[in-house]
Amino acid sequence: MTEGRFEFGKNWTSFLAHVDARRVEVAERSMASLLGSDRLAGRRFLDVGCGSGLFSLAARRLGASVVSFDFDEGSVACAGELRRRFFPDDDAWTVLSGSALDREFLASLGRFDVVYAWGVLHHTGRLWEAVDSVAAAVDAEGTLVLAIYNDQGFRSRSWRSIKRLYNRLPRPLRVPYAAAVMLPREALSLAASTARLAPGDYVRSWTEYRKNRGMSRWHDLIDWVGGYPFEVAKPEQVFDRLSERGFELRRLKTCGGGLGCNEFVFRRRTAEV
Repeated sequence: MTEGRFEFGKNWTSFLAHVDARRVEVAERSMASLLGSDRLAGRRFLDVGCGSGLFSLAARRLGASVVSFDFDEGSVACAGELRRRFFPDDDAWTVLSGSALDREFLASLGRFDVVYAWGVLHHTGRLWEAVDSVAAAVDAEGTLVLAIYNDQGFRSRSWRSIKRLYNRLPRPLRVPYAAAVMLPREALSLAASTARLAPGDYVRSWTEYRKNRGMSRWHDLIDWVGGYPFEVAKPEQVFDRLSERGFELRRLKTCGGGLGCNEFVFRRRTAEV
C-alpha cells in the first residue's frame, strides 16, 4: 500500500456487516436505472476499483458476467466475500487484484460491454492516465460509466489538504478527525431542516441514505474525508478527453458545482482505442 493512501478496504470491510437483501435490491435498481436496462444477460461487465463489491453483485444479479478488481487488497477481500455469500463457486464472476493504471493487466482481461469506474479513478494519483487506461477496455458500442470528483478550484485544494492530513494522523485519531471535519456541515444541514420546521428531514437523510444506491452514509463520509490521493476534473474536461477517444456522451448528472462527483455514461462510437 502506498504511504499516505486511504485504505478503502478497511472502511468497506465494516460496511459488509450492513449488506442485506434490501441494500442489494437498491443497488440493483440503481444499476438498472443508470444503464437503462434491467437485463445484462450475455454482457461482460468490468468493475474497476470494485470497493465493497456491492455493484459487482448488482451487475451479476442482472445477468452480466462480471470481472471485479481493486488495487486495495481489503476491497478485493470484500468483493470476494460478497461473491461467496451470494454466488458461491460461480464461474461468471471473477474477483482479482489489479490496478487501473496497469495497461498490461487490463489488456489481459479483454474487452467489455460495460466498464464501470464509479468514484475510483480520481484516487489513483494519475487521473487522466487511468481514464485512458479503462477506456481502452470498452468494446465496440460498449458503455463506460464514470463518477469523478468535481473541480471546485480553491475548495478542492483545501479538501486535498484535509484528506492528506487524515492519512498522516495516527489511526485512533482518524475517525474523530473525520467527524470533526464534517460536524459544521452536518450542523448546517440540521439547522436548515429545523428552520423549515422539519428536523425529521435531517434524520431521514441518514436513515434513508441507502435508498439512493444501497450504500451507508457513515461509510461514505469516512470515504470522503479520508479518500486520498484526491484529484478533480471539470465536466467539460472529461467530455473532451473521451470525445477525442471515440466516445459519445449519453448521460451526464452534475453535482451542481458543489462537493461530490459528476456522473457520466459514455458509449464508444467505434472499435478503435
